Amino acid sequence: MLRVGEEKATEFVGVNWGSSNFRAYRIRGDGVLLDQWIQPAGVSGMDKASMAGLIEELDARWAGHGPIYACGMIGSNIGWQEVPYALAPAGLAKISETTVHTHIGNVQVRIVPGVTCKRTFDGGPDILRGEEIELFGFSTIQSGFDGLLALPGTHTKWVMFHSGHVHDFFTSMSGEIYDRLTAAGLLASTVEGEANLNDAFEGGVRLGQERTLGLGTLLFGARAKVIRGELKRRDASSYIRGLLIGAEIADALAIYPQLQGTTIPLIGNEALSVLYAAALASVGIKSSLVSSKDACLSGFLALHRACE
Repeated sequence: MLRVGEEKATEFVGVNWGSSNFRAYRIRGDGVLLDQWIQPAGVSGMDKASMAGLIEELDARWAGHGPIYACGMIGSNIGWQEVPYALAPAGLAKISETTVHTHIGNVQVRIVPGVTCKRTFDGGPDILRGEEIELFGFSTIQSGFDGLLALPGTHTKWVMFHSGHVHDFFTSMSGEIYDRLTAAGLLASTVEGEANLNDAFEGGVRLGQERTLGLGTLLFGARAKVIRGELKRRDASSYIRGLLIGAEIADALAIYPQLQGTTIPLIGNEALSVLYAAALASVGIKSSLVSSKDACLSGFLALHRACE
């Protein structure tokens, strides 16, 4: 348990606690990773007692760990405590100032607020939690970066980052749609295996990006193609993933036409980021892959220094 006078400890803990997973990192004051503990224990499947139990187990596991910073869905309306979002444009200083000190069980934790914006292209609201740590971490890895970044995942974020601040972003649920469609329902009965980079994926990207038909029609068409023998079951997942990513990239191009001719950093799971990189390349856009873990560790270090 963190005690009075320990805030400036030479070690600290960063916890990325999302809907599906719990990722904790014990980090030395100079940024060196000392240990990590990852559990399939997302907040969407936990009550308050189990959340407290998990943090208390972490506290006992890493004696003398220093302050704990927790980002992600732990600060949402389904987490331990709903923490208000920081309003964009938001830099690291605003994030550190709005971090909330609380106790989860008997352990003191600082919950990171996340960011909300009013999108410039349509005036609509958007929100993110957890990705802010990766964004500020990336900005320390690649100092002075200005431009658009993408964070492929269940809910992919496309973020305009400028002068060390999150300015504007939009979210696509294509990852969750893919997961649900291939796990249950009619499309699930026609797929076999995971999505891969192949001709079926590239064909799906092309059709999704062209927007000749809406996604509802295109997605059902995947089933029809399998039933009629025009698409192999082993390729159906790739085709469906391609449709969704292609449509998402079409949105990104419509919102940020200036991304043509730029190189977009992709921060996230490597296998998924590779698919995004290929889809972007198909429309002439370069990208670079950034380790989500590296960005996360750098982000927690930057936050810790800002808070101390």
